[in-house]
Amino acid sequence: MKELIEYIAKALVDNPDQVEVTEVEGGQTSVLELKVAKEDLGKVIGKQGRSARAMRTILSAASTKMKKRTVLEIVE
Repeated sequence: MKELIEYIAKALVDNPDQVEVTEVEGGQTSVLELKVAKEDLGKVIGKQGRSARAMRTILSAASTKMKKRTVLEIVE
């Protein structure tokens, strides 16, 4: 999951070397925290949050297939 979000985020931003994804595992849910450069934050979120929503949808589909629950948080 971590690699999937990292791959998508690096494709969207201007500074792919500053993309950082950390995974916090819980009992049934794991949280992926996505950090990007400040100037790339708008590109990752997209107009009206469309890019962020699309990444969350892909993550939800992939995690359902693996019978887990994964949440994406975009951190400033």
